[in-house]
Amino acid sequence: MIRVVLPAHLRTLAKIDGETRIELDGAATQGAVLDALEARYPMLRGTMRDPVTHQRRPFVRFFACRRDLSHETPEVALPDAVLAGEEPFLVVGAIAGG
Repeated sequence: MIRVVLPAHLRTLAKIDGETRIELDGAATQGAVLDALEARYPMLRGTMRDPVTHQRRPFVRFFACRRDLSHETPEVALPDAVLAGEEPFLVVGAIAGG
């Protein structure tokens, strides 16, 4: 069971209070987590990654175990602590400005 924490605006869109838990069949990768989130919460499709190319959207970042996974390929395995449910997979809205 993978624990997932979404930013407030995506939790509101998906009508989620707090974190959600995703069950994965097969390899536990960043791409598999995002696929499962979009399958369970169809209203999230296109908010975290492009629906056609599956490229991460600008201003969206993915973290786990204090590590930025945003530039990793979607096929890279998630850290063991995330797989064990000890640490969440974080989707974070990046902040920009000057």
